[in-house]
Amino acid sequence: MSNILKSTKLDIALVKPYFKTICFTLLLPIVFAAINRSLLTGVSFAMCFIAMTTGYTFSITEKNSMDRLFGILPVRKSELVIGRYVFVLAMGLLSLIISLIAQPLVLKVLGETVGVFDIVTAAIAGVFLFALYTVFQIPGYYKYGSIKGRVFMYIPVAGFLVTLLLLSKKCQLSGTQLFQALNLLRYFLF
Repeated sequence: MSNILKSTKLDIALVKPYFKTICFTLLLPIVFAAINRSLLTGVSFAMCFIAMTTGYTFSITEKNSMDRLFGILPVRKSELVIGRYVFVLAMGLLSLIISLIAQPLVLKVLGETVGVFDIVTAAIAGVFLFALYTVFQIPGYYKYGSIKGRVFMYIPVAGFLVTLLLLSKKCQLSGTQLFQALNLLRYFLF
């Protein structure tokens, strides 16, 4: 277990120079939530943005040819992979916590009512969306690397656009249309 934590600390050290950028990506969803006056869209936007930053560790290791470093470390490859997953989950959890604290405060200042049900719904949706984004991204980065696997960075953007479409007040989908849309999405993904 200590090797997994050490691997997670290594990933934190790799991303440390990008800390300001990551913090900025956490501020944009707060503005987005204030514009849309919706906690759910703000949290889903935050999960999209933070999922896009999961590729930082992959691009840093590939750019600096750190495979040799990982080869001489007294850590098994499986522990490095688990450590990377722990790091990504920690980033997602931290982003969710910051979003669920800051966004309701901003919405209350703007006069919107945010109840416990809204916060719980946004938290569940945020966890689901982040898991959905990263379940495709991380294996894609491991298989193709950060340069060839850059296409996986756009999965959260596409997912957020679909989520925004489904959450839009203008888009009133009937049960049959929603079922057809989900079948179409399943057809393209699998």
